[in-house]
Amino acid sequence: MLSLFDRFLKLEAAGGILLVLAAIVALFWANSPYADSYVAILDVPVAVSFGTAGLAKPLLLWVNDGLMALFFLVVGLEIKREALHGSLSSLSKASLPAIAALGGMAFPALVYCLFSLGNPATLSGWAIPAATDIAFALGVLALAGRSIPLSLKTFLLALAVIDDLGAIIIIALFYTAELSVISLALAGVAIVALFTLNRLGVTRLTPYLLIGAFLWVCVLKSGVHATLAGVILAFALPMRSANGAHSPADHVEHTLHPWSTYAILPFFAFVNAGVNLDGIDWSALANPVTLGIAFGLFVGKQAGVMLFSLAACRLKLARLPDGASLMQFYGVAILTGIGFTMSLFIGTLAFTTHGYEAPVRLGVLGGSLLSAVIGFVVLKVATARTKSVSGS
Repeated sequence: MLSLFDRFLKLEAAGGILLVLAAIVALFWANSPYADSYVAILDVPVAVSFGTAGLAKPLLLWVNDGLMALFFLVVGLEIKREALHGSLSSLSKASLPAIAALGGMAFPALVYCLFSLGNPATLSGWAIPAATDIAFALGVLALAGRSIPLSLKTFLLALAVIDDLGAIIIIALFYTAELSVISLALAGVAIVALFTLNRLGVTRLTPYLLIGAFLWVCVLKSGVHATLAGVILAFALPMRSANGAHSPADHVEHTLHPWSTYAILPFFAFVNAGVNLDGIDWSALANPVTLGIAFGLFVGKQAGVMLFSLAACRLKLARLPDGASLMQFYGVAILTGIGFTMSLFIGTLAFTTHGYEAPVRLGVLGGSLLSAVIGFVVLKVATARTKSVSGS
């Protein structure tokens, strides 16, 4: 079990580096003499048709609606695995990351809303700073050194998983378009079919994938965001297997996880992080959306995680991770402000009209970068102090 967890952490660390590189390439390209070619790539029409029926969308929307559904499928499988067998499988294990995640979602939203008071047009972005990018955060934690206690890594993983679950619920409740009753009804039929297969003990993967693809189309057409289909499919996939083989859930996670880490997330960062800075002056940094997101991520996240965690420990509802100093724990709390992928994604849902792309991206990049750098420094200093104390 430990070796699997170690491999997972190494995979996420590598993914975090790729995310950074993809974002840097996008930023340079979007601000180079070849910026028009970057925009042209995002607008490339991609169509999938079956006879007279089909879907036609620009590449950007295929990434945000299609590839991200696969990412959420992996996220759903991780949540399910952790809830059944991992760091969320008991109340004692889940209490601290669950309470910390609650604070880490509430405080950033509050900070954002403070910057948007009196401006209803920007309040819809309240959830943008509420999410943690698991790949990026674990990548920075890995770069901080091997002396970081495993309990801290487990805590950050569990908190990020709960954060993702919170983001999924937020998307479902608050970021939906006008609903199509027919599409929702068909999606409901598909969901019933998936869980019926599970209850009947079907372990062949093909029927789940076929119904899952149909579910994705229905959810896409319904007005509910299509990525939720990936989560529903994940919860329906059985974790049991026949004849000692890998379960459908294990097989899909094992197959998709490298693609999600090394391809889907970096590609998502590439198509969403290309902020054209032409014409943007220092006043853009004073935009309430930019400030709300940046301060929500850097200040709200660490404040919410620390205050809720310390309160839980004081009330004896939880305890800090074993072997970790308070300063090391604080360093991890700062890292939860690395929103990046999930924050950019929610930003695309929160503001569907033009004019907010640059403030959203500047706020996410600024808040995430601050959290990554300061969190890394705090962890290095805290670990060095811990070593000197233990050495003396």
